[in-house]
Amino acid sequence: MNPSTSSLSHSSTSSSLNAERRPSSAPQSRNPISVRLYKVLGSNIEDDATQEALQTLSDLYIAPNVTVRNEKGSLTIQEDAEFGEQEQGSARAVPLTEAVPGELAANARRHMRRDLENKLARGSEQFLKAFGEVDQKLDELQQHISDMQSSCDEAERQLHLTTNSSKTLLERAGNLREERQAIENKKSIVTGFLARFTLNEEESQAITSRDEPVGPRLFTAMDRTEGIRDDCRILMSGEDGPTQAGMDIMASTSSLLEQGYEKIVRWCSREFLQKGRELHLEITPTMREAIKRLRKRPELLTEALTFLSETRQATLMTSFITALTRGGPSGLPRPIELHAHDPLRYVGDMLAWVHQAMAAEYELLEALFGVANDGRMVGSVRVFDGKSEEEDWIKELMDSCVGKLCVPLKIRVQQTIRSQESSIVSYKIANLLQFYMLTMRRTIGDDALLSTTLLEITDSAYGAFYEFISAQGRALSGTQLVSKFNSFSPGPLLNLGCLFKDVHDTSLTPPLAILDHIQVLREIMSVYQSSFFGEGDEAEQVAGFEKILDIMIDPAIEMVTIENEKKQRLRPRWDQPIYVLNCLSYIETVLEPFTFTRAKQGVIRSLMEERVLSLIEEHYTNIMIDAHIHHVAEACANHTTDEPLSRIPSMQPTELQVALRNFSLWLSSPDVFQPPRLSQLTVQHLHTTIHQTAMERMARAYGMICEEVKKPANKYEAASTLLGSERPFGQIHLLRQILGIDDEDVAT
Repeated sequence: MNPSTSSLSHSSTSSSLNAERRPSSAPQSRNPISVRLYKVLGSNIEDDATQEALQTLSDLYIAPNVTVRNEKGSLTIQEDAEFGEQEQGSARAVPLTEAVPGELAANARRHMRRDLENKLARGSEQFLKAFGEVDQKLDELQQHISDMQSSCDEAERQLHLTTNSSKTLLERAGNLREERQAIENKKSIVTGFLARFTLNEEESQAITSRDEPVGPRLFTAMDRTEGIRDDCRILMSGEDGPTQAGMDIMASTSSLLEQGYEKIVRWCSREFLQKGRELHLEITPTMREAIKRLRKRPELLTEALTFLSETRQATLMTSFITALTRGGPSGLPRPIELHAHDPLRYVGDMLAWVHQAMAAEYELLEALFGVANDGRMVGSVRVFDGKSEEEDWIKELMDSCVGKLCVPLKIRVQQTIRSQESSIVSYKIANLLQFYMLTMRRTIGDDALLSTTLLEITDSAYGAFYEFISAQGRALSGTQLVSKFNSFSPGPLLNLGCLFKDVHDTSLTPPLAILDHIQVLREIMSVYQSSFFGEGDEAEQVAGFEKILDIMIDPAIEMVTIENEKKQRLRPRWDQPIYVLNCLSYIETVLEPFTFTRAKQGVIRSLMEERVLSLIEEHYTNIMIDAHIHHVAEACANHTTDEPLSRIPSMQPTELQVALRNFSLWLSSPDVFQPPRLSQLTVQHLHTTIHQTAMERMARAYGMICEEVKKPANKYEAASTLLGSERPFGQIHLLRQILGIDDEDVAT
């Protein structure tokens, strides 16, 4: 803010304050000067328009000398150019300094109208000067436009004259141009037609020339030919029907395609004959593409694959014979025939070699036909649903390539089976054959020649095994021995000698023949259980081993239960029931760890339960006789008449007293807890069950005797004294304590 504005504002503010201090009066309010002064003082100078006007006046009257601090910190004096121009335009000289405070502001208010008019006049002069220059330039531009108009008129006149003179020539040129365009259109159409429906020279050479190898160029040319034929068929399917050009194109492309397919067939046959003799044939992308294209010509594909099949048959056959007789390179791995003394390894090595060769052949054929991996896990069933033509080709080629190995494999395996003398080895071989047979059927199908051959060999191996164990079962039977003894042949005489030797054997443990026979069965069951590897349900496992159990267990049971009755007749004192229970318990113990023998275990348990019940009855009778109360219990149980028991000779008080005394003495003997007969049972729980059950029946019989003696109808004098004279003093609970039985044991 300049000094004038500050002075004006200061004076206005002072006047306003003085006016507020003075009391207002009516005469002063009617004074025009006062009214004007109040109006000025009461006006608002804070609005935008007033502020802008004040700013303009402030800029118009800038102080002549302004002190400014420069960058170095010194004070400089700047002259206001505008103020100088104002001095030049004014006839009156404005003092540079104020003699009296507010003098410059007062001068500015007095001469403001003149100063504004002078400033406006100077601006108008500048505008007039600038517009004069613009007017001069516009005159020059108008002159140039006039000259250009004259030149254009002259050019138009000359052009009109030239057009009139060359009109005929232009018409002729136009006609020629139209004819040229039509010819160019026809040329482009013909060129496009030939480019689309004919092959170029390089493509034709790739198909027909023998010097060009089978490769991407040939396949590209054949694809181009197929595309031409497809386009030509679309062209010939129009409303006008087949055209001569279309028929010619179809004939030429058909000839080219046939030449291309014949070239592919010759190349594939040559490759299969040359490289197919290698055991590990490498399938190149070119060969895979060639087979893919030959699928459109099944007869040509069959011709090419015939060469592959014959070559692979010879290669695999040669490799198999080499592996059997010569082994691998430098003798490693060693020849398979060297392990012929170990039948299981010998058969396993041959089957493993065939399985490995089959897997390699399958991978080769998958690579040849470009079949993607189906995600099948190793060993899982391969489904041949016939939905894919490639799967049918692979299955047929696998059958033909590997099928030639069936004859030497079958001969060697059957020789090994017939030469076996051990049922365990025979079963392991049969089980191994069954494993590979199932693996082959899952891989190449049930109808493949190798699968049927392995099925035949497996059936033969199981037949030999069943015959072997059947012969072992027949050897356990004494009936066959007796019948053979009448024929006087040396073999049966030896068996009969063994039988007589067994007659003199008084032991009650399972005989050596049973032990060996059941141990063989144990090993067979272990092999059978390990062959499942967690696969198959329980019903399938039971069905697969049921026949073996029948063949091996039934003769053993027959020998134990029926044939040993002859020994019982020859040696009446031999305890055949204990012997039978020991043998059956041993057989059940061997079968128990294997879940697939539960049905046969049930049969054996039922036989054991019958024998246990019979033995319980015998043991009860024996201990009652040993305790001298058997006849007393029988008399009490069978008493049905009105005659008192005391009148029966065996039940008179003196006889009853003797029986009770003997019973008391027996209770003090060790036979109460360790009966000699039951101690020969090999299974402790049978010993406990039989003895405890018999003891319980004895306790009930003693209770029945006590009840009958105490009945008044039986006329025993001092019955309580008679019973209480000897242990257990007529008390059933005391007898139970002596015998070591209670209600829980009986329930168990």
